[in-house]
Amino acid sequence: MEMETVDVLVIGGGIAGHCAAIAAAEAGAGLLLAEKMGQVGGSTVLSGGFLAFAGSPEQRRLGIEDGAKLLLEDLRKVGGPDADESLLSEYASKQMDMHRWLSGLGIRFGAVEQSAGQSVARSHETDIRGLIETLNARFRELPKCELRLNSRALALSRDEIGGPVCAVDVETGGQKRRVNVRGGVVIASGGFSRSEAMLRLFAPGQAKASRIGGAGNTGDGLRMAWMLGAGMRDMGRVKGTFGNHPSATDQKHELLLAYYSGAIIVNKLARRFVDESESYKQLGDACLAQPDQFAYQVFDQNVMDKSDPGVPLFDFQRPLDRGLLVTADTVEKLAERCGLDAAALRNTIDRYNEGVDRGEDRDFGRDGLCAHAGALVRLDRAPYYAYPSTTVVLATYCGLHADAKTRVRDVDGNIIDGLFAAGEVVGGFHGQSYMTGTSLGKGAVFGRIAGQQAAARALGATDYDRRE
Repeated sequence: MEMETVDVLVIGGGIAGHCAAIAAAEAGAGLLLAEKMGQVGGSTVLSGGFLAFAGSPEQRRLGIEDGAKLLLEDLRKVGGPDADESLLSEYASKQMDMHRWLSGLGIRFGAVEQSAGQSVARSHETDIRGLIETLNARFRELPKCELRLNSRALALSRDEIGGPVCAVDVETGGQKRRVNVRGGVVIASGGFSRSEAMLRLFAPGQAKASRIGGAGNTGDGLRMAWMLGAGMRDMGRVKGTFGNHPSATDQKHELLLAYYSGAIIVNKLARRFVDESESYKQLGDACLAQPDQFAYQVFDQNVMDKSDPGVPLFDFQRPLDRGLLVTADTVEKLAERCGLDAAALRNTIDRYNEGVDRGEDRDFGRDGLCAHAGALVRLDRAPYYAYPSTTVVLATYCGLHADAKTRVRDVDGNIIDGLFAAGEVVGGFHGQSYMTGTSLGKGAVFGRIAGQQAAARALGATDYDRRE
């Protein structure tokens, strides 16, 4: 087997992998970025393109008061007792540094939306493909860096049991090569949304959900670290996301969050079954319990007027133009076109409107549009719309036990020296639920930390911390 040596090897070319590689290179390390697929981006470029920042210039221009303290409070509420406080605190304290760094590279943020888990609007929208292209261009500018596409990491190696990770077997074009590392390996390979075997093992409750995610997200990094005895976190917390159109393909989701702007959600019996302001992860589970695991987001022109053009997830006109929305001039006609009982849908909407007027949703306790914020909207203005929706596994949001310095720990909590991890492959951050924008956000923040740590270890820097 051929051999080569680098300071740092980064596995995965999404946002976490790029941020790790750039950080390591900026610190002076030579590195290899190995991407399994024929192009960079992974699941990152399939996302909605939101990053969660608190205290940003974009928020200030909109008069939104936010900051690290409120962000941390929200993360604690969303994640519950299973979320790792050290990871949440690190993210809250470093996220505005990441915003400044990305802005310095020329990345711009547009709309600021309020979504799952947020007490104020802090989902910063950006052109996600443009973001990856910008990061990739920055990576290519740096010396001693190589991007190797179609390169799958196969196994991690140690010289001795319990010793540091010192090499990775990588297959490129059918040829295997051992890559020795001086500093360490950063696993940023994403989750396992495209591995049926792992989903059956860790998330059997999602068996009837659709599957969309990066084609390379088959759990390679998780499996390799698992072989070394790595610990795992949140494996029982895998949840699908509600709001994906049934016509979506396995490489392109059609996700719409009209319910965060006032829509209600009804099943095939034309009945509501959940508080629509909950996280779309909880809504995903609720939908899976309905007949045929299917539902409609139902709304009127009042909600349509809240459409945010060009903003993924909140642009309601776009699916209308593409023929994905069912529309009618009356509730009864809408029901007919959806194959629903007209009297039942009329009764559901009338009962909901009565609750809006009373200021009390007696059925499910809905008191806001998203995370208990925002005034409820009467659904009484034609035309009426329905968006067919299912639950989809976009990402797994669980995985390796890594600390706030991104060092992977084994099942006993001990550091696996030379092994770092960032992004979707890491567990412990989201806990019981998920805040919109924190998947990309944590990938960027902890990716940079991982790259800095691996480079410091390679170069013998005094700021590399080997302590527990």
